[in-house]
Amino acid sequence: MPNIKSVKKDVIRSRKRHLRNQAAKSQIKTFVRKTRAAIATGEADAITEVLSKTISVVDKAAKRGIIHKNAAGRRKSRLMKRAAQALTAAQPASA
Repeated sequence: MPNIKSVKKDVIRSRKRHLRNQAAKSQIKTFVRKTRAAIATGEADAITEVLSKTISVVDKAAKRGIIHKNAAGRRKSRLMKRAAQALTAAQPASA
């Protein structure tokens, strides 16, 4: 632990930010996992609902600087690509 008061405060602030960032990253991973599970089921309603929530969570994290904006875009793009493939594969079967 540092001796200087301002540095002590910086350490405390840094730990708080670390916990907040860690929670946000965990939330992203959780929603991505839920989206992939929904894509695996192939239900269109579930996919669109969970995908929109996931995109929102990823965008908020990028806006706050928790993840880079290009990383956010890459994650969203990959999920949307998988979702689109799942939805197009499910449509001819139901039609």
